[in-house]
Amino acid sequence: MSNTNIDIQALGEQVVNVLKSIFDPEIPVDIYELGLIYDVFVNEDADVKVLMTLTTPNCPVAETLPVEVEEKIKSIDLVKSAEVEITFDPPWTQDLMSEAAKLELGLL
Repeated sequence: MSNTNIDIQALGEQVVNVLKSIFDPEIPVDIYELGLIYDVFVNEDADVKVLMTLTTPNCPVAETLPVEVEEKIKSIDLVKSAEVEITFDPPWTQDLMSEAAKLELGLL
């Protein structure tokens, strides 16, 4: 039974706001601005899937960061389920960072 009253766009924005509250432990910038989030999918059943990467495959938080992302998304009231998929294709580069992140890190 689908909840047709769900505002997928608003829920997507809530998910993005949560992602902006999660920081890379080594860089003082949130994972969204860092460009680690490749895609956020929200369906009408309030299932959320996040496709993300890490700065490096042997990133120290490779085990914990995806779990933290999943848990924080699940903490949003409307979210029924959350899944985080890690990919290294394409590999992360500094080019994926937002202007704000580059400015914060003195790269501009």
